[in-house]
Amino acid sequence: MNQLLQLLKIPETRQRIMLTLGLLFVYRLGFHVPVPGLSASFLREQAQGSTVFGLMSAFTGGSIGNTVIFALGIMPYISASIIFSVLAKVSPQIEAIQKEGAAGQKKINEWTRLVTVPIALVQSTFIWFGVFLNMPGALASEPSVGMALVVILALTAGSMFAMWLGELITEHGLGNGSSLIIMAGIIAQMPGSMKSILSQQDEPYNAILTLMGIWFTIVLVVVFVQKGERRVPIQYARLARGRRVYGGQRHYLPLKINMAGVMPIIFASAIFIIPGVLFRVMGLDRVAAVFNDSVGFVHVSLYVVLVFFFCFFWNNLMFRPEEIADNLREHGSFIPGIRPGAKTAAYLKDILTRITLAGAVFLAFLAVLPNFITGNIPGLSGRLAYFLGGTSVLIVVGVAMDLVDRLNAQLVMRNYEGFVKGKGTGGVGGLGGGAGWARKS
Repeated sequence: MNQLLQLLKIPETRQRIMLTLGLLFVYRLGFHVPVPGLSASFLREQAQGSTVFGLMSAFTGGSIGNTVIFALGIMPYISASIIFSVLAKVSPQIEAIQKEGAAGQKKINEWTRLVTVPIALVQSTFIWFGVFLNMPGALASEPSVGMALVVILALTAGSMFAMWLGELITEHGLGNGSSLIIMAGIIAQMPGSMKSILSQQDEPYNAILTLMGIWFTIVLVVVFVQKGERRVPIQYARLARGRRVYGGQRHYLPLKINMAGVMPIIFASAIFIIPGVLFRVMGLDRVAAVFNDSVGFVHVSLYVVLVFFFCFFWNNLMFRPEEIADNLREHGSFIPGIRPGAKTAAYLKDILTRITLAGAVFLAFLAVLPNFITGNIPGLSGRLAYFLGGTSVLIVVGVAMDLVDRLNAQLVMRNYEGFVKGKGTGGVGGLGGGAGWARKS
């Protein structure tokens, strides 16, 4: 509480907090603006029991399946960001631009915004043809080309506006705007979820206590794993310059257990939708039902396998042991007991494999947990399970921990500036030397 009061006393931080809350409030207002030509009540009822809608809405901060202009949320922007994140690792040209610093990152951000527009159009078209037209009663009148254009353009415009709000929060507010929008979308569903559970329970308070116990346990596990890291010791070589000796400090390279975050679950969920849809289109309803059975052996087993695969895929794509080994050698650093170069890269790769296995087990557990919670608590069906289940808790806790770290950094910076002004000393260029990814132990 004392730290919170100190934050509010800082004019800049107080302004950032108020701006962030105001922009999030504007974003939530968009969920009360319906898309013209669509039924405002039908899909809202249908989406409550849809696991696909609930899962994708939890990932994007939107309300997919509802007839509002922010139904897509920031899903197109997230898709574009993922595309460029992957391209930066597989394309030497884009990787070179990314390494140009602020100028290169600014150029990639511009490309991301441009690519977001066609992705939003494609996804809006999919929502129109794949969702609205296939659900009787979703349209307020007979479908037409004009209505299709209005719906597609309205969903696209809503998604672009949400992207703009997210960038405003990132630039002028606190934390990452896209992450905060996703977290706000998840938290906004909590009251409705609890109300739905209470209305369908003979003993509602027992169900609430059970659910809160499950939620509290998941939060503890998520925080424990998110904070968990494998600290690889790094020793800087000593350099003698005249009578002075530089270096010799010991740092560590932190490798988080859950390095991939929620990305493997997103990829696995997107891929897992395809077989059920294809078998249903081919008329194999029984086979499609096997894939859609959320607690069936086939569904759970394939889902876990996909999570494991994408967890290893993402970590091996984003974490380059060879590149880190080269950076260590260039900075005159080494891992004690390990020879620089290929031996260091092999050592880091072995550590990466082990912590990725632990992270994959953790993510697979969170991915399938909502499926089993759904069948045991009446009223907690489909979409609601994902807002109270493991995946959404992972997103909310991760964003909240990042926000707390940023607020703590604001306090540290404020106190440090006051110390410098009081002493009248010079700049801070000497602090934070060495590799940017290494920390002092």
